[in-house]
Amino acid sequence: MTKPPGKLVPLVAALLCGAVLAQAAQPSDSDLSTSSPAVRTVAHGPLSKAPIAAPPTTSGTKRQGKPAAKPADDWNLTDNGKVLYLTFDDGPHPGWTPKVLKILRKHHAQATFFVLGAEAAKRPDLVEQTRAAGHHVGNHTWDHPMLTRLPAAKMRQEITSGVPSKCFRPPFRDTNPAVEAAAKAVQQRQVLWDVDTFDWKKPGAAQIEHRILAGAYPGAIVLMHDGGGNRLQTVTALDRAMTKLAAKGYKFRALPC
Repeated sequence: MTKPPGKLVPLVAALLCGAVLAQAAQPSDSDLSTSSPAVRTVAHGPLSKAPIAAPPTTSGTKRQGKPAAKPADDWNLTDNGKVLYLTFDDGPHPGWTPKVLKILRKHHAQATFFVLGAEAAKRPDLVEQTRAAGHHVGNHTWDHPMLTRLPAAKMRQEITSGVPSKCFRPPFRDTNPAVEAAAKAVQQRQVLWDVDTFDWKKPGAAQIEHRILAGAYPGAIVLMHDGGGNRLQTVTALDRAMTKLAAKGYKFRALPC
């Protein structure tokens, strides 16, 4: 028998109200994506416990908290603005090293010299002169071998026989985990380079200058040589390049060696 209209309407209203309340109790997908402390791994699937990564900082938003402290020897080189780190390998040389030092003095610059132990032993006064001028001295082994081709004991001897320093540079960029570990064992950090001028090939002063200028960027480590042969092209290119880079606002500092 059909119910009277007066009783049907309240019943339908009660059912509809219950359905609305049940739906409101369920979180939507948009709620999960904006406020949930978890991340979906599959659409509509279970939630993982991994926290949501912080979104990128938008323009005009200030970061909260203190910045992370720099390491004591400040190897965060790119934080120093328009700074280049000029480095010179294979010295000290009685003829070319003083000429490089003179150019650096002219430009009020500091640099890093990765010297050979065998050459430094012949000219300790030149090593001291380099340090006294405010430059830093790094270890470039005793006599420039391919370290990865040596027996382990000989490889370690080449590194430990070099000059005392906090920095070590493997000849020819010839390195592997064993070489790096051997340097680290004597508290020397392996230092390579970002810009290779290939000045040892003697391509001409203009080409060396071009490579310095083209490769320069804040924090870059530039490789040149003050030993191992005639370095007239390097000396000429260095002076020209430093003049142009200084005009662009660059400064020249020594690595924290």
